[in-house]
Amino acid sequence: MGIEYPMKIHCRATARMAAVLAIVLAPALTPVLAPAAAGAQEFQIQEAPALPPISAGAPAPRTIVFTDHRNDELVDPATGLIRFADWERSRPQQKQLMSLYPAFEEPMPGGAEGIAKPRKWRLHVYVAEARFALAKPAASIDLTRMIGLPVVEQIDPSIKHRLITSADVIPNKDAKSPNRNPGRQWCEGGAGVICIQSKYQLEGRLPTGILLVNKIRESGKKIADFMEFQSELRLLPQGEIDQAALAKATGVDTPVAGVIEQNIVHVNQIMQFGKFLAVLQPDPADPKKSIATAFIALAVDSELFEKKKEFENVPVLRNLVPAQVLAGNSSFNTGNSISAGLPKYSRNRIKAVATLLER
Repeated sequence: MGIEYPMKIHCRATARMAAVLAIVLAPALTPVLAPAAAGAQEFQIQEAPALPPISAGAPAPRTIVFTDHRNDELVDPATGLIRFADWERSRPQQKQLMSLYPAFEEPMPGGAEGIAKPRKWRLHVYVAEARFALAKPAASIDLTRMIGLPVVEQIDPSIKHRLITSADVIPNKDAKSPNRNPGRQWCEGGAGVICIQSKYQLEGRLPTGILLVNKIRESGKKIADFMEFQSELRLLPQGEIDQAALAKATGVDTPVAGVIEQNIVHVNQIMQFGKFLAVLQPDPADPKKSIATAFIALAVDSELFEKKKEFENVPVLRNLVPAQVLAGNSSFNTGNSISAGLPKYSRNRIKAVATLLER
């Protein structure tokens, strides 16, 4: 990773807290999340505690049923995140589906000198689900058009992208990286998969906040006011589509017509991994229509939420408390993109997915 994994472990707590400002939500999701075309009627978000059974009917036209499980018992209401261990225990099938690979576990770095037992690097996870209907058959929707840099470059002018190869992917080169896929190399597979190196310059007041944090730090590596990330974007091969597992996850009992998967395998600051999944299926009640279900999972360092006092004790930084920033409730949150905060950004990105698929 841009900040190598062992360095992350030894990074000061204040640095990790500042870095969360740059995360807010995984910017690498944007290659499949284009904004709505100018003048087009936007999809509307319908909040729900959970996705309703499909037997209740498809969502209304241009309506996205969305949940990030904020009111679930195990979810921290201040941040909307769940402990990885609780996620794994309470939703094991979702954890397998939405981790970088099914066997992914919280990292267990080697113990430092003088420490008898290594300690797990604890994670929190943001999980969101959405469902919307499309007024055309699933078989008529060409998902291959989503897998290409020309599409990526149209999405968000504030994020710069370039193609890279499998040999450039940091977890592929680091045998000790917890993000190294034990089943295959990231970005291999030929047609239907690309690898992207992206950079996002933080906007609004966030760079100022990071500058202040860097000034009060005694020593250590300075926090960047930008995000760099690597992601694999691919159309899931038919041979890898687990029809039964995906139908159970979506709640739609029709054959899966196609799946777009994006794995965020490296981020230069604080986020461990991210994943986006979009599943396309025929509408059970009308084969001339489609149902799309989207999932987002993002994992960040749990220690971010244990260092609240370090920011609250500095008046000018009180609004940089990680919980506030993640929830989009800080005066440092800006706009509609990554800097807006996790809830607003994720909803906007799902709306953009719907717009793309409807075209």
